[in-house]
Amino acid sequence: MAKIVEYFIAPQSPWTYMGHERFRAILKRHHAQVALKPTDMVKVFAASGGVPVAQRPAQRQAYRLAELERWSKFLQMPLNLHPAFFPVAGDPGSKLIIAALHQNGVDSAMALLGALGRACWAEEKNIADADTLIAVANAVGLNGQELLNHAASQAVADELQRNTDDAIAAQVFGVPWYRVEGEGYWGQDRLDFVERMLQNN
Repeated sequence: MAKIVEYFIAPQSPWTYMGHERFRAILKRHHAQVALKPTDMVKVFAASGGVPVAQRPAQRQAYRLAELERWSKFLQMPLNLHPAFFPVAGDPGSKLIIAALHQNGVDSAMALLGALGRACWAEEKNIADADTLIAVANAVGLNGQELLNHAASQAVADELQRNTDDAIAAQVFGVPWYRVEGEGYWGQDRLDFVERMLQNN
């Protein structure tokens, strides 16, 4: 039976962006499945003691930027340290991803998540803007307008809340967060451990 990895994410997270394609490759190598769970990080932070980037002490903000630059160079991934549209609300993108899950399945939703990360961190786009969301979805072969319409539904709002409740129950405090057989791993720099879990069991 294929293993399932719970994948708690926020589309505006640079760390989700930098780990996403490597995670997809790990899933493929090990024939694992993913439970994609876009999550409201405002509520997760409130429950776990986290704070938004702009409210963190100066030394923590500076170290975050240094790490982003290091990882961007190491992974050879384009990344603007100070993107034009950040901080940016995550819920519009999260709801669009859930809409894609409902209408097009997990592979399409995973492709959309990757595209939203690139849009924010490499392409200077506002991923909270409706027209931008439509365009990004269209670019990965989805019907952006239909997804945006569905994203406004109560069913999508309810799923975002369930995901957030699941994250809090699982003691998530940051994203990306990977959970394999009840074991949690925070951050794209923990992907080696995720892969070991998939290899060894």
